[in-house]
Amino acid sequence: MAITPLDVANMALATLDESPIDSLDQDIKAARLLNLHYDLTREAELTKYAWVFAILTASVAGSDTGSGDCTLNWAYELPPDCLRPLPLTHNGEPTGMPISWRQEADIIYSDQSSPRIIRYVANLTDPNDWDALFTDVLVAALAIKIAHPLTHKAGMIDIARAAYDRALDAAYNAQAIQRAGRLSTSSWGQRRGDNRYWR
Repeated sequence: MAITPLDVANMALATLDESPIDSLDQDIKAARLLNLHYDLTREAELTKYAWVFAILTASVAGSDTGSGDCTLNWAYELPPDCLRPLPLTHNGEPTGMPISWRQEADIIYSDQSSPRIIRYVANLTDPNDWDALFTDVLVAALAIKIAHPLTHKAGMIDIARAAYDRALDAAYNAQAIQRAGRLSTSSWGQRRGDNRYWR
């Protein structure tokens, strides 16, 4: 079944036991809050983790900056839909040998010559392109953002946070989020503070 941003917004309202809205442009408080937070929250939740469904690959041509051998002298422009690149490797695969690189704005600098295979988390805006588990995470994240200004009930913030933790835990258990070299198999509760995972 196709879903829309309005469906996602109304699921966030349902988490808070609030009435649905007819449009994100509707001139009521709930719609104004959701319209304010929707896009930024979607991008933030995509960027935080290496969601398997959002990982794309691109072969990118670079240019030699002339800074010399053994330096990060090759510059590569990231694809326009890139939210963040994943660690670079020689063969472009997550299990490949890591290579040296750094990012400045939308440019990656590496000591490896052109072209480069770059894996990245893409800015996917259509809810129908998302994993259902990501949708659950986004719904809960939106509920957290709007809970206090909409309901003024501390209990609703706790409900939204609990929903977020459950949704993220389900995504890790289902291997919907990738970590370096392999898919994650540990739960969110088990892995808090573990920086071995791509975030």
